[in-house]
Amino acid sequence: MKGKGITIVAAAVLLCLCGCARHQTAPVLKEKQEQWTSLFNGQNLEGWTPKFAGRPLGENYKNTFRVENGILKVSYDQYEQFEGRFGHLFYAVPFSHYRLRLEYRFVGEQAKGGPSWAFRNSGIMIHCQKPETMGLEQNFPVCLEVQLLGGDGQNERTTGNLCTPGTHVVIQDRRRTEHCILSSSPTFHGDQWVKAEVEVHGDRLIRHLINGQVVLEYSRPELDDGDADARKLIEAGTSRRVAGGYISLQAESHPVEFRNIELLVLEE
Repeated sequence: MKGKGITIVAAAVLLCLCGCARHQTAPVLKEKQEQWTSLFNGQNLEGWTPKFAGRPLGENYKNTFRVENGILKVSYDQYEQFEGRFGHLFYAVPFSHYRLRLEYRFVGEQAKGGPSWAFRNSGIMIHCQKPETMGLEQNFPVCLEVQLLGGDGQNERTTGNLCTPGTHVVIQDRRRTEHCILSSSPTFHGDQWVKAEVEVHGDRLIRHLINGQVVLEYSRPELDDGDADARKLIEAGTSRRVAGGYISLQAESHPVEFRNIELLVLEE
């Protein structure tokens, strides 16, 4: 009986150790399964195409988008006046189910002639229309905008908001038609780096995260037939359902910098 008892105890200890080992290695295995891909090589704009209002697709107007010291910058040092040259930098291929993360910060002074609402204002545009379908004078792609805002040093100003050029979404079972919807994020003053992430499950669920915290979520985006640019897409045969599209980064008259732009495709 004594020998049998020792055997049972030894087996129990071995089983416990095996269980502990599995528990400790699980996070490592999960990390290995997440195949994040860098969308920005830190050297040039390879894989990205600019489109500015009033300029043809592919023209990097006044070298607005540039790469310096491993950072993708939106710069206005070659502008005398902004003159409504809203710009977007499109990634090469569309996505529908993914997580996108990056870091951003606002720097310097706004370009002369930029609208007051564009002070420390930029965005990550998701589910964008194909850039080739944008009109020459079109200011913004039809899309969902993860709006990025910086504080003015005094007042509260949330970031990770949602703006909807040419689209509508559903929040808590209610169709929302206002252009911008505020998030629950804190305000970020100064030139600090902020981590932004968007988790996209087609048109079923979309979440905005700021510094790892969910600040807004919505679902069922669709084209707004009351918007002139969206109506052109509908008339051309585009589905009203917005379940995927291109990603772009915005230039709205205030210098902004991006780094560590990475994407994880979700298998759904």
